[in-house]
Amino acid sequence: MNKSINSDFLNIMNERGFIHQITDKDKLDQQLSTNSMTGYIGFDCTAPSLHVGSLIQIMMLRWFQKTGHKPIVLMGGGTTKIGDPSGKDSARPVLTSETIKKNQKSIKTIFEKFLKFGLNKNDAFMVDNSEWLDKINYISFLRDFGSSFSINKLINLESVKQRLDREQNLSFLEFNYSLLQAFDFLQLNKDYDCHIQMGGSDQWGNIVTGLDLIRKKTLKQSFGFTSPLLTTNSGVKMGKTANGAVWLNEEQLSDWDFWQYWRNTEDLDVIKFLKLFTEIPITEIDKLKKLKGAEINEAKIVLANEVTKLCRSTEAAKRISASASNIFNKISADEALPTVNLSKPEISLIDALKDLNFLKTNGEARRLIRGNGAKINDIVVKDENYFLKIDDFKNGKVKISSGKKRHGLLIYTKVN
Repeated sequence: MNKSINSDFLNIMNERGFIHQITDKDKLDQQLSTNSMTGYIGFDCTAPSLHVGSLIQIMMLRWFQKTGHKPIVLMGGGTTKIGDPSGKDSARPVLTSETIKKNQKSIKTIFEKFLKFGLNKNDAFMVDNSEWLDKINYISFLRDFGSSFSINKLINLESVKQRLDREQNLSFLEFNYSLLQAFDFLQLNKDYDCHIQMGGSDQWGNIVTGLDLIRKKTLKQSFGFTSPLLTTNSGVKMGKTANGAVWLNEEQLSDWDFWQYWRNTEDLDVIKFLKLFTEIPITEIDKLKKLKGAEINEAKIVLANEVTKLCRSTEAAKRISASASNIFNKISADEALPTVNLSKPEISLIDALKDLNFLKTNGEARRLIRGNGAKINDIVVKDENYFLKIDDFKNGKVKISSGKKRHGLLIYTKVN
């Protein structure tokens, strides 16, 4: 991208590394510079929470609003019933309408932390595409829009082409996803004067399909903007760990584990993540960039604190940072650690590790113990069959550690 950017939004997107592809960048920049525009990103409701992989899109909406524009959060109440094939090797399980609504309600709480919702000029609002998709008559849809879509273009969409090239099944249900996403864009364009769709780079084909539909039906120009699909320096997809997805909602992942995910960022990813997932000024990030060797851990703590402030709360970030500092300085842990309450002071070490969500299977727990990675009250335990008893509890608490960075408390309260 050249240096002649005038709009605040694209300037921020450019210097912080959000831009992958933009349609007609110069025209979009000109309009963003002179008008308050409306743009949207769609999120399907496949789980009660979004995970870290969606955080880059959420930050795009946040910056969009902070620079004077109006963000729309489109909930895929309709498209979730079909499933987006983009980046998928197989079809997603079909969810009930009841489950989708429940997931949507939970997901909304995430956006309320990042965006200002209301009725003012650039206040964000949320809309559900089931409002129009559930009302579509199939014959009417084919008659009114079928001729606007080219099969030649649709089968060459990356999401479709990959599945076909691998000879993996792509159902007609999934094939229609791109058409419905395009229809979403047209509907938002007509109802809310929305002219920008943003998303991850895997959505580029779907976005362009929507731009073509708007142009054919309204003779107006709209814009598409995608961010890079992020992986860590070691090639791992953002939001995934050996223990599962890194969820944004506290109900799916504790504040402690969320903070730890960012604290454990690879050295070569820290600066990139500070730009994308925090609002720390670039001048301050440049200072952190100069840290070398063990000093880079200071930047990792800043990253963990800032992302936790945005996604969870300032209080959670302060509490966990203090707790982590105590642990790393060999001071006793506090209540910020993940906890499990016990009805009796007896549990196997293997079950304790699993109940704290450090590991998922007995086999994983046994391998950890054999590798001297399990500790009780900071003391290595080598017995795979160790059974905790009342003597292990200090004031009703026992600290369990998995490796050097994962810690939790078992709490037993005696009932009289």
